[in-house]
Amino acid sequence: MPTNWPDMAEELTVALRDVRAGTPDVMKAFGAMARAALQPAALDAKTKELLSLGIAVAVRCDPCIAFHADAALRQGATRAEIMETVGLAIYMGAGPSAMYAAKAVEAFDQFASRRAAA
Repeated sequence: MPTNWPDMAEELTVALRDVRAGTPDVMKAFGAMARAALQPAALDAKTKELLSLGIAVAVRCDPCIAFHADAALRQGATRAEIMETVGLAIYMGAGPSAMYAAKAVEAFDQFASRRAAA
């Protein structure tokens, strides 16, 4: 059965509240780093989310795939851009990245379907 990526993201968002409460200084610093890294500058926000998704595939992080597939969609990424992104991740991460690339495409498609239905 395929993973339900939107549900995973929602469940982890709730679970992360405990981490934020238990490590407030660390999570505030992490949030500040994320905002700084994702701030559009030489690269726009969509490009940065595509890079983040490719890295998530290469390092094999399911929750990262969920969050960045959704964020890429929100920044206007297309399925064709997702495919190029996961193609590069496969190149950089070899066989294991190919398996996670399938997860990234599945996640993007589920978020796109949910958005289209709303």
